[in-house]
Formats: sequence, structure tokens, C-alpha cells
Amino acid sequence: MEDYSKKLGENLKKIRTKKGVTQIEIAKKLAVNRSFVSNIENGKTNPTLSTITNLANALDVPVNELLK
Repeated sequence: MEDYSKKLGENLKKIRTKKGVTQIEIAKKLAVNRSFVSNIENGKTNPTLSTITNLANALDVPVNELLK
């Protein structure tokens, strides 16, 4: 399971930085703390499918972009 969390985090960070979006901006859109976004990017937390969907929506990408 850890490998999936790490890959999700890597994809999230890559897409977020490519779009020029900060962790704080993502956190505000999701109504969570910036540290929560950081923990996802670092593979330290396993977000729910709902959270993954919200992240994809916040970045305007399909869910599968975060999961590949």
C-alpha cells in the first residue's frame, strides 16, 4: 500500500508544481490544513477516494492522472 501512496504523492506534487499551484491553495480548496496536503505528497497518509477526487477537481485533472 505504501508504494501506491508514494506514487500518488509524486503525481500530485508533479501536477501541482507544473500548474504553479501551492500546497496552501490546494488546502484552501479542500478546506484542510497545508500539512495534510504535504503528508499526501510525501506518501505519509492514505487519502480516501473522495479526497483523491477532490484533489483532482482542484487541479482540474482526471482522477486517473493522480493514480497512474
